[in-house]
Amino acid sequence: MKTHLQELEAESIYILREVAAQFQRPAILFSGGKDSIVVTHLAYKAFYPARLPFPLVHIDTGHNFRETLEYRDALVQRLGAELIVGSVQESIDTGRVKEETGFNASRNALQTTTLLDTIEKYKFDACIGGARRDEEKARAKERIFSHRDDFGQWNPKNQRPELWNIFNGRKNMGEHFRVFPISNWTEMDVWQYILQEKIELPSLYYTHKRKVFQRDGQWLAAEDCIRRRPEEVVVEKEVRCRTIGDITCTGLTLSTAHSLEDIVAEIAATRVTERGGRADDKRSETAMEDRKKQGYF
Repeated sequence: MKTHLQELEAESIYILREVAAQFQRPAILFSGGKDSIVVTHLAYKAFYPARLPFPLVHIDTGHNFRETLEYRDALVQRLGAELIVGSVQESIDTGRVKEETGFNASRNALQTTTLLDTIEKYKFDACIGGARRDEEKARAKERIFSHRDDFGQWNPKNQRPELWNIFNGRKNMGEHFRVFPISNWTEMDVWQYILQEKIELPSLYYTHKRKVFQRDGQWLAAEDCIRRRPEEVVVEKEVRCRTIGDITCTGLTLSTAHSLEDIVAEIAATRVTERGGRADDKRSETAMEDRKKQGYF
């Protein structure tokens, strides 16, 4: 009898092999977060001992945590993988997007244009991501093979049925798919799998001391890319990340979890959702779905 983690792993590996079989130029969307790390690990296992058949595509906002970039570069070197970086700063400099201003300014939403430009430049026909259905209500609607039109946009009413394990990757010229091989995993599944496989993670996921300030009930990193109001006082706290993204929208969690075992115990006890600390999800009730319709992850 297989354990539930073995069942999930087998399903994800099957999906990754389907991607390799059905598409000409697939890629892994790599953020440096735990979900994209698990997807990369699964792809490594799916095709071992061959080299990873997918390039890693990182959309760099220019406001990433230093630890994330260091981990990314070390992983690429260890796997011998191809790394493609799309630069939001370059999109700003060329006039493709306009940078937000003000105290709540973030480059997170600007990633959409950079991502779509990168997909078009390299002619990717499938982009593999680490989204899971339990993360957020908009992602709960997502298919494993999620169709995008020739503008890179997602239409929740125009998705294909997925009966049993049959995935339809047919598309017209200019269209592409986003593929989510860990859709059926939960946050706890991910952490238990990381513990089981002893997967190395960025140090941000473990409790560490960091200068932070509080805004709208969230702890944010006190970095130069975030404008602070006069009343927002910087203090030093022991914190960690549950999800990693652009510094400006990544909330930090007060924690004492210094090991994977500690993290699993902490997740089991918490009643706050994984994305409860993401400021970008709180801009509106439909923030995630609106971004997805525009071509976001």
